Amino acid sequence: MMVSSRTVTTVALSVALGLFFVFMGTIKLTPRLSRDAYSEMKRAYKEYAKALPVLKKMGITSILLRKFIGTLEVACGVVMTLVPGRPKDVANFTLLLVMLAVLFLHQLVGDPLKRYAHALVFGILLTCRLLIVRQADEKDKDTAAGVTAREGEAEEERKTETELGKGKLKSS
Repeated sequence: MMVSSRTVTTVALSVALGLFFVFMGTIKLTPRLSRDAYSEMKRAYKEYAKALPVLKKMGITSILLRKFIGTLEVACGVVMTLVPGRPKDVANFTLLLVMLAVLFLHQLVGDPLKRYAHALVFGILLTCRLLIVRQADEKDKDTAAGVTAREGEAEEERKTETELGKGKLKSS
C-alpha cells in the first residue's frame, strides 16, 4: 500500500510544528535550555502585561501569562507530535489561536517584524496543516458518499432485474 503525499506532508508538518512548540514552550517555562532566551521571554511578557492593563485587573501577572502560554505550547506540541486523530487538530487550532494572540501582543507593544516573524510563519504553517487535513477529510467524505451511492445504484439494479425475471414467461 502506498502512502499519499498528503499524509506524509501532514505527518511531517505535525511533528515539526509539535517539536517547535514543545521547544518554545519549554523556553518560556524554564531557563534550562537557554538562560538568555528565558530572560528575554520574561522581559517580553512584562511588556505584554503592561500593555494590557485588563490583565492586571483580572489578577493575571506577566509570570502567569508566560507560564500559561508556555504550558499550552508544550501540551499542544506534545499532542501534535504524538497523538493521532482529532486531538491533533484541536491542538493545531489552539496553537493557531495562541499565535494570533502573540501577534496581537507584539503589535500592541510595537515590536519590529523581526521580533515576531516566527509567530507569523508558524501561524501560517499551522493554518496550512489545518487546511490540508480539512481537504483530506472532505475528499474522504466525498469518496464515502460516492461508494454509498454506487452501492445503492447496484442494489436498485438487482431489484429491477429480479422484478423483470418474475414477469417473464418460461417457455419450454
